[in-house]
Amino acid sequence: MKIELSKALQQKIFKQMEGTFPNEGGGFLLGTRSGNTVSIIDVIQIENIFESEEQYHRYAMSPKNWADMEDTADERGMTLVGYYHSHPDSPAIPSEYDRVHALPNFVYIISSVMAGEAVEMFVWLLRDDRSAFDQLELDLQA
Repeated sequence: MKIELSKALQQKIFKQMEGTFPNEGGGFLLGTRSGNTVSIIDVIQIENIFESEEQYHRYAMSPKNWADMEDTADERGMTLVGYYHSHPDSPAIPSEYDRVHALPNFVYIISSVMAGEAVEMFVWLLRDDRSAFDQLELDLQA
């Protein structure tokens, strides 16, 4: 599976995640699916509602956020294709917590924010058996 993301949206995600440092931040990926390609058309940041003392390594959103985003995607002719979040001062690889709480068929973008600066971004997909994530190809578009 290939993930298409504009460089402008990548920079938007990086700026948002730098803005939540030293805590985790995140949001939703809206886009389209065609064959083996997911095109991300927009990103919408959602406030981290995890307990404040745990936000440095945990991110959560409310069920209402999910429902609202599905409605927003439908209204805009898109699909909720995934979710993005940051790993402050940690690599952009899924944690065990990420694996346990992830959904199959959902694209996960993780950005590493080191000392307040976004330094890398990787895309992941949870295996159907939920045993692990596989890294996907990220195709940055002009």
